[in-house]
Amino acid sequence: MNKEIIPPKRSTVLRKNNKQELKISIAQHLHVKVFVINGSTFITENISNSDLVIKSESHYMIINNGNDDIEVNYNQNISDHEIIYDPHKYISSKKENLKLEYFKMKYEIPNGYIDTLPKWYSFKLTYPKFNLIFLRPEFGLSIQTHNNRNEFWEILEGDPIIINENKVHYNVEKGRKFRIPINTYHSIINPNKEKGNYVVFRETWNGKFDEKDIKRIFNPNQYFD
Repeated sequence: MNKEIIPPKRSTVLRKNNKQELKISIAQHLHVKVFVINGSTFITENISNSDLVIKSESHYMIINNGNDDIEVNYNQNISDHEIIYDPHKYISSKKENLKLEYFKMKYEIPNGYIDTLPKWYSFKLTYPKFNLIFLRPEFGLSIQTHNNRNEFWEILEGDPIIINENKVHYNVEKGRKFRIPINTYHSIINPNKEKGNYVVFRETWNGKFDEKDIKRIFNPNQYFD
């Protein structure tokens, strides 16, 4: 495969390049409509042709943030490139919210939670001073920003991929902590393929916490408040 058409508000899969340098071509006037993951960098503005050159064995992904189809061309056949994460794999699947009972059976859930937010791809327990979040295998949270709070994530389980500001972190280990400033892009992806292999993380914040204080820049799960 040497070409892809990306519909509006969707993306390619996240791939890992082979041992050859890969060159991606997108019409110059459309560079302002895309976000790019190139290795450990998340590029959201002033995208140049050099940003579309993928080094050997680096990860890459193109997000169409515009309102029209975008054609992406590659200088080699990418069919054998490893797929790390497909944001749209389950887009047509039945959406059944996850159940609290499952997590109580599998994990030691601390007492004192005051609310829950079940979705088909994640489950959140809210405590007075933190959130405990479980992310299903082969899913990611939307790439998002917040206007009124900084967030702090601590990874408890699952080796996720983290997008934070303009950096992408792979195979993140238990205990790693991230500070996410106000109005910066962030997301967490669970690339694990095995059923039940959840990513678990603890989220705290400073500033005003409000579930509606969220702007989803890339929303592959099509979740709307």
